[in-house]
Amino acid sequence: MFINHEYIEDVLAQGKQANMDEIHEILKKARAKQGLTHLEVAKLIQTDTPEANEAIFKIAGEIKREIYGNRVVIFAPLYVSNYCVNSCTYCGYGRDNDFKRRKLTDAEIQEEVKLLESMGHKRIALEVGEDPVNCDIDYVCHAIDTIYATENKNGNIRRINVNIAATTVEEYKMLKEREIGTYILFQETYHQPTYERVHPKCLKGDYNYHLTAFDRAMQADIDDVGGGVLFGLADYKFELMGLMLHNDHLEEEFGVGFHTISVPRLQKAEGMNLSDYPNLVTDEEFKRIVAIIRLAVPFTGIILSTRESAVMRKEVLNYGVSQVSAGSCTGVGGYKEEAEFGKKVDQFEVADHRTPLEIIKELLRDGFIPSYCTACYRSGRTGDRFMRLAKSGQIHNVCQPNALMTLQEFALDYGDTELKELVDSVIGHEVINIGKDNIKELTQANLEKIKKGERDLYV
Repeated sequence: MFINHEYIEDVLAQGKQANMDEIHEILKKARAKQGLTHLEVAKLIQTDTPEANEAIFKIAGEIKREIYGNRVVIFAPLYVSNYCVNSCTYCGYGRDNDFKRRKLTDAEIQEEVKLLESMGHKRIALEVGEDPVNCDIDYVCHAIDTIYATENKNGNIRRINVNIAATTVEEYKMLKEREIGTYILFQETYHQPTYERVHPKCLKGDYNYHLTAFDRAMQADIDDVGGGVLFGLADYKFELMGLMLHNDHLEEEFGVGFHTISVPRLQKAEGMNLSDYPNLVTDEEFKRIVAIIRLAVPFTGIILSTRESAVMRKEVLNYGVSQVSAGSCTGVGGYKEEAEFGKKVDQFEVADHRTPLEIIKELLRDGFIPSYCTACYRSGRTGDRFMRLAKSGQIHNVCQPNALMTLQEFALDYGDTELKELVDSVIGHEVINIGKDNIKELTQANLEKIKKGERDLYV
């Protein structure tokens, strides 16, 4: 198996011997966007000094700006079922938690989708618990079809990323046929003894089956996958090494690694106490995690959810985060809270409760360009094709104008006067500075089309 515990522990032990001269050499290599070896990553992980951290944060920020510019992709989760047969000790949906389970009907899905679209969202992450009877693959596929077919006044959801339990090649093919975006699955923890302890007597408890889910997804021609761990279950240093080994395995076997890496931290949920988890990650450790991932896999997107506070989200955007959720609800039917369903149970507690409009305004004030673009997926720029564009630097010629156009679309559809003034100022500056004349002309022409009410005309 490609996650070798003894190897990880050995590399981490070797990493303790690094001095600052070695750290500077590693950072010089990282700055060239060449990626890092396992030992080089281990040395960065194990060197926690003010001098090292300052250099790590600085170079991670430079790399992030060179690859992603000032763009930040916006999305939201949509929970459609909380039926679950698992007993994960950290999750509010665990089977032993006593609350009324539900899954959304077609009409309820449509209502949630319209509420999400009315917030400006075009990209969502579909979330469900694991229950082969009450939430099987047919239900998931039907939910995807329903979401894509739902039209709101100003448009529809253009891209659905899917986060469902590890499954078979045949069922991944069913997802592929639904034209999903990224298939997302968190390993939760790469440390097998911890994995088995926090997943007692449940379907999810098979460590190796869960670990090889992306192999089966790739075999089903899903070429965009997103990994992640739940930081706080095991030692974060081990988890970081596990992510690197997993990414390398996918690169070697399928020619492309993670499209995204998510970095959720363990949060309070129904039926659990944080005091039972000795490996909780501090704020300073969390910042280092984000920065080191950016250095190690420079072209991989980093996703941050509303588990983190507004203050933390603002800071780590500068070190590597490229996608953030906005206005999130983590309960089934959460975008339309109805008392008739009794006690509302979220999968975990949310820390950032700002509205999408509030988040967009702050991003703009901080010099970022919020992007609702989904054009790469609808144009077939996925997997290794996307990575080739990213590594060549040409992705800017696609992403920057698309970010500007979708931002303008958001402002016209949902913005107040303050936002429209902010957007007009930003777009006027950015269009002038995009660099290639043909891209400038395309951007300006499409912005005019958007202003006239035309939609979905991106590069």
